[in-house]
Amino acid sequence: MSASVSEATLTGFTREAVEELSRRKQEPAWLLEKRLAAWDQFESLPWPQRTDEEWRRTDFRALKFDKLAPFRFATDGSVADAVLGDATAVSAGQKNAGVVVQQDAAILRSEHDRELAAEGIVFCDLDTAFRDHRDLIEKYFMTTAVPASFGKFEALHAALWQGGMFLFVPAGHSVYLPYRNFVVATEGGSSVFTHTIAVLEEGAEAFVVDAYASPEREGQTFTSAVVELFVAKDAKLRYVQVQDWGRNVWNFMTERAVLAEDATLNSLQVTLGSRFSKNSIGAHLRGKNSLAEMLGIYFGDGDQFFDHHTWQLHESPYATSDLEFKGALKGSARSVYSGLIKVFEGAQKTDAYQQNRNLVLSRTARADSIPNLEIKANDVRCTHGATISQVEEEHLFYLQARGVPRSEAQNLIVEGFFRPVIDRIPVEEIQGFLEGAIARKVGI
Repeated sequence: MSASVSEATLTGFTREAVEELSRRKQEPAWLLEKRLAAWDQFESLPWPQRTDEEWRRTDFRALKFDKLAPFRFATDGSVADAVLGDATAVSAGQKNAGVVVQQDAAILRSEHDRELAAEGIVFCDLDTAFRDHRDLIEKYFMTTAVPASFGKFEALHAALWQGGMFLFVPAGHSVYLPYRNFVVATEGGSSVFTHTIAVLEEGAEAFVVDAYASPEREGQTFTSAVVELFVAKDAKLRYVQVQDWGRNVWNFMTERAVLAEDATLNSLQVTLGSRFSKNSIGAHLRGKNSLAEMLGIYFGDGDQFFDHHTWQLHESPYATSDLEFKGALKGSARSVYSGLIKVFEGAQKTDAYQQNRNLVLSRTARADSIPNLEIKANDVRCTHGATISQVEEEHLFYLQARGVPRSEAQNLIVEGFFRPVIDRIPVEEIQGFLEGAIARKVGI
């Protein structure tokens, strides 16, 4: 290992930075070796090109990787409480099964209900998982769901991950209170890597919430999140992600869920913040009669850019996937949505639905929507749809003529546009948070 250096002197992503991060975390040699193997993979993989279909409409050249600090450790834990803001609104006044709070590269808090821990349920930050549950975490961390070989950014994540949460629910156990992971980025010009792993064994049930937030800062901030969800036979997982990064943040997120026979996943992605956000979200339906419900809400304003790619991968027969992503745009914001329903050979009786709807609230905003089907079985039902539309002036006039101010009229229309997705979320606190966030975005 190289000699110790100050984190303030580190800029750019280098092998030296990987070694220094591991030293700062006081990790064992075997864990550093894993990081360095991922770094070697990162160096061997090419950067995504505009000629790649997934990146054809996505330009990240303005992100200056060579000027970013690869990590910063929090020095004042009180900052997290001040900047989480709306992200914590999804847990205001609520009881939790467990909580992890990450500020920059440091874990500030990791708590788990004692009674649940006594039942054999494991919930902790990722550093603790590698220290106390090595055999368990190594089985799932970036192996089959999102391996380091997945792509350039995923390999970088595997080398420089800094925090996150690990949940393991043994067979037959049900936890109805939510497990929450809060991530706060407070340093401009830095990088934050966070990782979520949830493993539910046969017949288990759990609810996981990730919330990302940061204040406005000078200088670009790079964030990398990887989410790996494993839902075993007859297990049920509800997963919610709320992204509300500051406008200086360039965000890259990869999420993959693996579903076994009779497994159920209900997921929700909320994208509100960041200057640039690229999300790759997929469900691998590997067992018969599995069900993946994939919901998404995004609202861009100013010069925000949101890119969502989704995959509904039907690898076994008699499985169902239902995807509905809705977005609104104002100012000069732009969104890209591309979704693929892929039915593998032999996956008969697949039932898959994909819907992307976009509401454009200004003449300078733009939305692109590209639904795709790839079907290799002959007894399936697969449908998809995409729409891009503006708010009709007649609708606004109708409300204004009845005494509703224009801004409130626009909010009513936008809220009504999102309502079908909001109503599908059976968690009142999250419904309330989304209603408030939409109103703020509209500007009332």
